[in-house]
Amino acid sequence: MAKQTLVLTDSEKHVHEADFSRDHAAKPPKSSNWSVARRTLRGGLSDGVDTIEVNNGKFRFVLVPTRGMGLWKAWLGDLEIGWKSPVKGPVHPQFVPITDPGGLGWLEGFDELMCRCGLESNGAPDLGSNGVYKYPLHGRIANRPAHHVELTFDDATDEISLRGLVDETRFLFQKLQLKSTYRTKIGQSGLTIVDEVTNLSGSPAEMQMLYHINFGAPILDPGAKIVAPVKAMMPRDPRAAEGISSWDSYPNEEAGYSEQVYFFELAADKADRTQVLLKNAHATQGVSLRFDKRQLPCFTLWKNTPTAADGYVTGLEPGTNFPNPRSFEKEQGRVIKLEPGETKSFAVELEVHPDARSVSAAEQAVAKLQSGVSPKVFDTPQVGWTKG
Repeated sequence: MAKQTLVLTDSEKHVHEADFSRDHAAKPPKSSNWSVARRTLRGGLSDGVDTIEVNNGKFRFVLVPTRGMGLWKAWLGDLEIGWKSPVKGPVHPQFVPITDPGGLGWLEGFDELMCRCGLESNGAPDLGSNGVYKYPLHGRIANRPAHHVELTFDDATDEISLRGLVDETRFLFQKLQLKSTYRTKIGQSGLTIVDEVTNLSGSPAEMQMLYHINFGAPILDPGAKIVAPVKAMMPRDPRAAEGISSWDSYPNEEAGYSEQVYFFELAADKADRTQVLLKNAHATQGVSLRFDKRQLPCFTLWKNTPTAADGYVTGLEPGTNFPNPRSFEKEQGRVIKLEPGETKSFAVELEVHPDARSVSAAEQAVAKLQSGVSPKVFDTPQVGWTKG
């Protein structure tokens, strides 16, 4: 079979493959099969949500076109990647009150392994001059449905890709489009996300992007560690400053725990590529993120370790900026400008490490990036980095 592309959704042409499935049996000398299946969920807050499950023969993951082409969960064999949110999802956007007066309605749909924050804004709620939230928590793109989705398989490269188009537009205001592509190869232990954001308007526009990538048990356990090539880092606020001496490790569950957030500038190689690793307490399992600092210069670490019932989770978050209120980030020059028709591209690689050997190799890769770089660690919030 040569390269083949199948359209699963095209709202303009009224195409929608509701219960699509495709299996491919490998022929010698290849040994891995792959499959793609789409279904529409029914019942509860997930009613009407479309999901697409991709299995590359070793690694499988579930995408949610209904929720901004988000990544819901993934598995490497029996090892589950993601977290257990008290929000039972994936939640249909119709049940997420983005314009909630408190600015925090976004949290009512939050349970994915990866959800994008953006496109117009991606940080904390931002009050306008009239006392109403002009920019709610983490923006709107994670709650916008894809209007075009297509599957491509290239037999020559063994690559499976899923591409979706999601619009974030408002009459008389900005008109942005996200083209999101997930790529994985047969037998690969992870995937690559490639996003393009285009200004569809005839007028200039502004944007922000943050990848809210979230991990819980079993990789996140008491004693788990984050390994990052730190060039500079600081706590977001006084609460985070309380834990500065143990910012890279995770405690036992603690009822009533209040989140701690840290902002980073990471070291990178000569090509501006960097990597962060999360490993469990025994360094026998882990996950790495790799990305380009020219695209995503800011990195945020979110630690939230209350009881499991309340969501024991951490977020590794590459972004174009720090998730402060948008007005503050604009003052610091951390809002991207797009000319009419201009496109900005972003890519994040996710790799799962199923054993001690692969975890060790990832840790050595991070150590190489850190070599020769003395980390500058601030124990209090710094001017220009955080509004807190």
